[in-house]
Amino acid sequence: MLVIKSIKPVKFLLRVVLALFLIAAGTLHWLMPNPFVKIVPSFLPYPLALVYISGVFEILGGIGLLLPSVSIAAAWGAIALFVAVFPANINMAVNRISLDGIPDSDFLRWGRLPLQAVLIAWAWWYTREDS
Repeated sequence: MLVIKSIKPVKFLLRVVLALFLIAAGTLHWLMPNPFVKIVPSFLPYPLALVYISGVFEILGGIGLLLPSVSIAAAWGAIALFVAVFPANINMAVNRISLDGIPDSDFLRWGRLPLQAVLIAWAWWYTREDS
């Protein structure tokens, strides 16, 4: 029983961390959109608008994770967002797109792909009611 009782503070803390990550990433989409525009696949229209839109949803998702009344819906929204931006990560890896300030490494570019699965699983954890 001790493990079950101690998971709630850890789950809460990690929910705050994920929320802050989303808010920070969404804010960067607005403050420094060019790196994000650079990795939007060419088959998608209006890359700058897509970066701004995804930034808005990241910020809203992060705020939503902090609000108990909407945190489950926000977690589902974060999952949808992580799936929606996955093509940009694939594009970055496949086309070896380099970004300023990030080491030019195939390992890092391809490493972003499984990271999306971790983020999805992390958000999915918050779709479950605490018992």
